[in-house]
Amino acid sequence: MNFLDDLKRNAFYSGKRVNVFIAINVIVFVAIQAVFVVQFLFTKQTNIANFLNNQLSVPTYLPTLLKQPWSVFTYMFMHNGLLHLLFNMLWMYWLGNIFEEYLNKKRLTFVYLAGGLTGALLYILCYNIFPAFSDSVQLSYAVGASASVMAIVVAMATQLPTYTIALVFVGPVKLKWIAVFYVVFDFLSLAGPNAGGHLAHLGGAIFGILYIKSLQKSNDWCKPFEQIFKPKPRLKVVSKNYSSPPIRKNHKPNQSEIDAILDKISQSGYDKLSANEKEILFSASATHEEK
Repeated sequence: MNFLDDLKRNAFYSGKRVNVFIAINVIVFVAIQAVFVVQFLFTKQTNIANFLNNQLSVPTYLPTLLKQPWSVFTYMFMHNGLLHLLFNMLWMYWLGNIFEEYLNKKRLTFVYLAGGLTGALLYILCYNIFPAFSDSVQLSYAVGASASVMAIVVAMATQLPTYTIALVFVGPVKLKWIAVFYVVFDFLSLAGPNAGGHLAHLGGAIFGILYIKSLQKSNDWCKPFEQIFKPKPRLKVVSKNYSSPPIRKNHKPNQSEIDAILDKISQSGYDKLSANEKEILFSASATHEEK
């Protein structure tokens, strides 16, 4: 139980948005795989998992897309295999932490979502425009956080081009060369079997570089996004002090009223008295002087 509590705390309560995104991706993958396995064991069928995959994956066929518009967002939390998930989440962890350190978690959230959305839009657009994809446009679906992660990678390479990270079997590499390698690789792979995935990657990359270029000109596209999701301020309750009734003309305050006001002064100071309490104190002072 302590292990689960630690896992939940590190995923959702660590204060790091990177951990939240990784956790969501892992939970979605495990949940759908669990449905797949359980149904297969009891029925030898996988139609429920297949239905979930279809509903959460983004299609290029426009009539289908109109029936499931949410898929342009949900697809970026879906993966079609453990290795697909692993590599995306590793890059998310490495570059996402750098992004969050330099540009804060709100911008990370914005770039992840907007980069994924841009990747989906480029993928859909190209499949409906270019003749090369005319035979597969009705059957093509995309899943994966790759476009979102690519947006983060390219954004950081644009913001910190000489920042160096150590890659296994490669050694120290500057971010700009990592971004250049992946962009060129995705472009050269457009004629391959996973053209849709590479188009989505390029869409994320385009958004990443454009966002940072705009940010460097003091134009933060994240600002309207922050306003939409900014929590509304809590209502401030202003409590007026009606502990003392309005003083009546020629009313002589009794000792208990004066003692209560003096106690309040000793605790909170004279400035915290209401106008009515000050009037009572002034009246008591004037009465004392008359005597």
